[in-house]
Formats: sequence, C-alpha cells, structure tokens
Amino acid sequence: MNDELKFYPAKYKNTYKNWLENIKDWCISRQLWWGHRIPAYFLPEGGYVVAGTAEEALKLAQEKTGNAHLKMEDLRQDDDCLDTWFSSWLWPISLFNGINDPNNEEINYYYPTSDLVTGPDIIFFWVARMIMAGYEYKGDMPFKNVYFTGIVRDKLGRKMSKSLGNSPDPLELIDKYGADGVRMGMMLAAPAGNDILFDDALCEQGRNFNNKIWNAFRLVKGWEVADMAQPEYARLATEWFESMLATTAAEVADLFSKYRLSEALMAVYKLFWDEFSSWYLEMIKPAYGQPIDKATYEKTLGFFDNLLKLLHPFMPFITEELWQHIYDRKEGESLMVQQLNIPTACDETIVKDFEVVKEVIGGIRTIRLQKNIAQKEALELQVVGENPVAAFNPIITKLCNLSSIEVVENKTDGSGSFMVGTTEYAVPLGNMINVEEELAKLEAELKYQEGFLQSVLKKLGNEKFVGKAPANVIDMERKKQADAESKIASLKESIAALKK
Repeated sequence: MNDELKFYPAKYKNTYKNWLENIKDWCISRQLWWGHRIPAYFLPEGGYVVAGTAEEALKLAQEKTGNAHLKMEDLRQDDDCLDTWFSSWLWPISLFNGINDPNNEEINYYYPTSDLVTGPDIIFFWVARMIMAGYEYKGDMPFKNVYFTGIVRDKLGRKMSKSLGNSPDPLELIDKYGADGVRMGMMLAAPAGNDILFDDALCEQGRNFNNKIWNAFRLVKGWEVADMAQPEYARLATEWFESMLATTAAEVADLFSKYRLSEALMAVYKLFWDEFSSWYLEMIKPAYGQPIDKATYEKTLGFFDNLLKLLHPFMPFITEELWQHIYDRKEGESLMVQQLNIPTACDETIVKDFEVVKEVIGGIRTIRLQKNIAQKEALELQVVGENPVAAFNPIITKLCNLSSIEVVENKTDGSGSFMVGTTEYAVPLGNMINVEEELAKLEAELKYQEGFLQSVLKKLGNEKFVGKAPANVIDMERKKQADAESKIASLKESIAALKK
C-alpha cells in the first residue's frame, strides 16, 4: 500500500485512484493528517462564521449575533482540517494573487504557463488538483505540459525517506562532489524520467567532468598567443569542430523539445569530453614552449564560450564562473541571460571524413603500442591505392608524428598494417622491431584466429543450427567468418614478409 494512502480513513481509500471521477471534499481529521485547519467558527446560539483569523472571526460573530460582548472563548473552531495539499492546489493562481485580483497583469501574462516539473507520485495529490482549480477559478488549464522526473531510490530500489533513513545528506554530497557534480551525475542517470538507483559514483562522475572542464579552461587560457600565420592543421581542426558544434547544438535543441533532458546532457558531455578535449585541443595545441596563432586562439575561445552556454542549464555554477573569465565582461553581465547563438551551418562531409581520420590515427597509435615504438620516433605512413582523407594529412602528421604520408601500389615488406574501411594503411618498421619477438607474437595470433575460424565454420556447418537460428544470427556468424579469414590472410602475409 502506498505510504501516503495508509494514513487516510477507510472511506477515502476507494477514491485514491479516481480523484476526477468520484470527487469528494478533501477534509479529514487532524489526527490523521497535517494541513490547514478549517477556518469556520461555530456560534453559541448556532450557525457559524468563516474568517482568516480568530480576531476577524470574533468581529464577524459579534456583528452577526448583535452581541458586542461576545468573547473568543465563546466560539469553537471546527476541529477538522483540509489536507496538506489544499494550499498547493491553488499554487498556479495564488502565486500571483490571481483570485483576489483578477486584473493582475502578472497572472494575465504568465497564466497558463508552459511546463510543470514534478514527480509521478503526486499526480493525484497535486497535479490533478491544480488542473481542477485552474478550470474552476480561471476557466483555463494552469499549464500545457507536465514533465515527470524519476524518483531517487536507494540501491535496494526503496524510495528514499526520513523514516527509512536511507537518504544521503545533500549538503555532504555537495561538500564532497560540488553542487554541479551532484546535479550532473543525477541527471545523467535519469533518462526519460526513469527512477534513479542512487550511488555516490554518479556524483563522482559529475565531479570528474567538472575537473575536465576546469583543466581544459586552464590549458587554453595558459597559452601564449602570437600574431602569426594559422597552420593548416589548425584551420582544418577549427572547420571540423565548428561543424561538430552546430550538429550537437541542433541535436540538443531537438532533445529539449522532446523533454529528453538526460540525453541532451549526454550529447553535450560527449561533445566536450571526446570531441573538444580529446581531439580538438590535441590537434591545435602548440608545441611545448611555443605560442598559438591568434586566429586559432580566438576561434577556440568562441567554441569554449558556446560550450559553456550549452552546459549552463545542467551545470550553472562552473559555467558561470568560467564564462566570466573567458573574456572581459561588463558589470552585471551573466551567462544566465545570454542567447545561445551557435552557427547552424554544418559541413557533413568534413564530419564524416574526420571519423575515418580518427580510425587512421587510432591504427597508427596501435602499431606504436604493439611494437613498443616511442612517440618521439617519426614514422612513415603508406596508403595502398588511394588516400580517401588526403585533405587531413596535416592533422594525421601532427598527431602521429609522421615524417611522410605516401600513396603506394604495394606496401613495404615488414610493415605493420591495418584496414580502415576498404583502404589499407601500412607503417614501414625497418629496424624498429625485434623480428624474432614479432614473429612469435604474429604466429600466436595466427593460431588463435585459425582456431576461432574453425569454431565458426563448425557452427555454420551444423544443419540444426542453420535451420533454427534467426537470419540475423546467421549473418553475424558469416561476418565473423569473413573477418577471421581477412585477419588470417593479413597475418600470414606479415609473417611471410618478416621471414624474408
């Protein structure tokens, strides 16, 4: 039984789920609930008066009875009370004193409002009553949309309450993780209004993101700026991120319109953490002790400004603080009232091509890691056939420390290679690896892949499996077969090249 319902007298319990179909006066005994005591005062000779205060009630009683000597102790106030939600149901109206002053300009402007944000556990206690009061006293709905948030529960799924003692102290959480950290962590964990199983790790994730934003700000503001030509890699980087920013801003606007707030936060989170911090700043970062060109720096500050605007609804404190320090602000300026004017132009081609660039960079870095090649060692990159992302060569060269990028018909023997789509890339290794160790590693990998392929072929050769398995499962197994065969062919080729 619901915690709220169990305190109601039996005669009210049957109406709990159908308030709008079987409406009754919401008056119950004070012994069972807390709320406004009914302001009705009974007279000694019978009858009653209604007043906001005892003094007003006494004055009305004296006038009604004609007895000027009537005293307060002669009156008896009704013992019953309205339930605790009674005053709340008039909130959209009483907020602007709309009942007492129907010509009030504020209520005429703001009523009805757009959205109500509340929990699903008080639909009948509050939301339905506000709607009823709105139509009764204003002749119109009080709000157009109702957004139900999730309910925060403990790890056992229990609703947090004082009686259970399972609710953390929010002030202690804020002291430990910061207000923005707690706020963001909770919002990331509440997609589409689902209930939240609270864990301190959520707040820790929020705090870590705050640190990421702060460290990115310190990095950018710590650069020395020089009036010099913009490098090609920086020009490409700014063009790419401008499109990424426009794409994400449009996505966030769409998610806001659908009330998918957690997903909107996740979109901005990924944009800042992955695209801005991990890729963009790495691409434009000047060499140690060197300045950054003015054009790139100004673009970067503009990107940071817009990122803070996107993040502000979710993380108001750190974004306001950093926004005040990106540029010199006027007295009284605040991020809270800024318009989000992000360019809408998006070059979809550059966004799509850069995803390929990421895979190429990842492939080169994997070879460095696997072969234990230091980052300071410059490498050559060979593209077999045609280079689909040749325009991004300056970025690939900078991030991977390459001495050259060449298009070749056949890769050099003894190269480390990888595939991105249908294009093969190779890194000539020369004397940078131990041939015996590399052969042993490749042969071990070949043995594993051959064993894996045999297990896949055995499954596909089983008539019962092929006959009963869904088509998508069969397709997945055939894809595994093709991938394994491709890897085996590449491994055999690499082993043969090393043995020459």
